[in-house]
Amino acid sequence: MRLPILLLAAASLSACSNAERLSRLGQGPELAGIENPTSDPRWRPVTMPMPNPGEPPLQNNSLWRQGSRTFLRDQRAASVGDLVTILVSIDDEADLANATNRNRDNSEKMGIPDMMGLQSSYGRLFPVGFDPNKMVSASSTSEVNGSGTVQRSEQINMRVAATVSQVLPNGNLVVVGRQQVRVNQELRDMQVGGIIRPQDIGSDNTVRHDRLAEARISYGGRGTISDVQRPRYGQELLDIILPF
Repeated sequence: MRLPILLLAAASLSACSNAERLSRLGQGPELAGIENPTSDPRWRPVTMPMPNPGEPPLQNNSLWRQGSRTFLRDQRAASVGDLVTILVSIDDEADLANATNRNRDNSEKMGIPDMMGLQSSYGRLFPVGFDPNKMVSASSTSEVNGSGTVQRSEQINMRVAATVSQVLPNGNLVVVGRQQVRVNQELRDMQVGGIIRPQDIGSDNTVRHDRLAEARISYGGRGTISDVQRPRYGQELLDIILPF
């Protein structure tokens, strides 16, 4: 019963997808509206290990605030709703190779020509022509050859303005940013999020992506080109259920 249900579900999904595509025939993908990140049903407050609370430093009636880079006001993001620019620069390369070669050859033989004087009874217990010197004979041979290669190259350079969505008790900032760019019929969607320290924010209110803890960086898209590159639901379904 599962296979017909899966096929029916796949057909329904395909029909819904085709209907949605027909409804926007000749039109490009629509941009998402500007929304509050915390209004997303999937958004959850971040909880991280916090250090023990300490006494705040005394200012001694000083006009200069600790951590400030300007005399009048610190221009860097510090509160919920402030903006900070995330500089994403990823240039990773990986080249891994391994090989395995294993051989094994076993041979076992066993005979019982004399056993407690019962050799005279072998003719009644075993077929004609039974040789007690060759009672058990076994041999096995196994050979395993394996090799694997992984080559990966990734390069991403982008700047995304993020919003401070939460200030943790130790002063770290939770940031969430999203940027959408539509060119002709293709929509590019860039998302970034994570936790940063205020002292890692530069004087120009930017922070590098490698300073983000629990970093989540996504770069993808949808549109005419993405639809052509993506396999159909039927092909994905067959890839899942076919055992061969």
